Amino acid sequence: SHTPSPMMPNTPNDDDSDTTTTVISLSTVFHPGAHEIEPDTIFISSDMVLFYVHSQVLKAHSPHAFRRVFEAHQDTDKGTPKGFKSGPMESSVQDGLIRIPDTSSVLNVILHTLYGTSSAQHSPSFETLTIAVYRMPFYDLNPKACIVPRTPLYDVLLTHAPLFPIQLYTLAGHHDLQELAVATSSHLLSYPLSNLPEEMAERMGALYLKRLLCLHLDRFNALKHILLSPPHPHPVTRECNFTDQKKLTRAWALVAAYLAWDARPDLSTHSMRSAFQPLTENLSCELCNEGLQKRIKDVIVQWASVKVGLAYVLLMLLALR
Repeated sequence: SHTPSPMMPNTPNDDDSDTTTTVISLSTVFHPGAHEIEPDTIFISSDMVLFYVHSQVLKAHSPHAFRRVFEAHQDTDKGTPKGFKSGPMESSVQDGLIRIPDTSSVLNVILHTLYGTSSAQHSPSFETLTIAVYRMPFYDLNPKACIVPRTPLYDVLLTHAPLFPIQLYTLAGHHDLQELAVATSSHLLSYPLSNLPEEMAERMGALYLKRLLCLHLDRFNALKHILLSPPHPHPVTRECNFTDQKKLTRAWALVAAYLAWDARPDLSTHSMRSAFQPLTENLSCELCNEGLQKRIKDVIVQWASVKVGLAYVLLMLLALR
């Protein structure tokens, strides 16, 4: 996300035979000439990368954006931040620098968010994205206002949900990012809540922890309710009476008990079908077989709908808290 600029030698003392040089890099996106409007602010990250930005873009998200770092570099003579200049920038690069106490990778993500562009082209790690979000309040930026559906940072964060679901859910809970929490929750169905670190539980907050617990409990209860009813009996025939049909009912109950006992919130419809399908092998009655196949199909459809339904309920409960 940055390229080296020419070396800038420090002026050596007369009694110093060695010349000290410093390499300063430029952001590949936020550099002079990258935008139509001339930048009026220069940030330098902790790893010595320059970012040329526009004060009006920063203030559009928050009138106090980056106030802390501007105040740290305030011009004592004029009483105005050095980074905000009304005229052309000074020729000396160092005169207008605003030092940022974060790496270029973190600052790059934050600036891309403020400019409404995606940082995905730089392939930031999930750790970098997380740090950037947690650091936003330090720069007087509200993550809840910056991270909403159909925005670049929201989309980039969501791509990491399959690999880092509990970390992303914790991030969303900490900053009250409701939509991101709901979208991530579907990836937490296989997460063992007994392994949830205490630090994460505290960071996500009581509300989001409760929602996560309820998500798992509600799915368990829904599964038990779905499996409870066996196939409907059919009218007695010469080949199959009620006694014969009770054998199928008992077999169904055994499989249902097995699934309920060993159930996980992420139980797949394929596993469910595989558990019930062997019941059809010893059925000689066509009506029993039809009833069993219909019941298996109904169970699978109902279980598949639970995933969508609970995500919707979670969103509604969060919105109405």
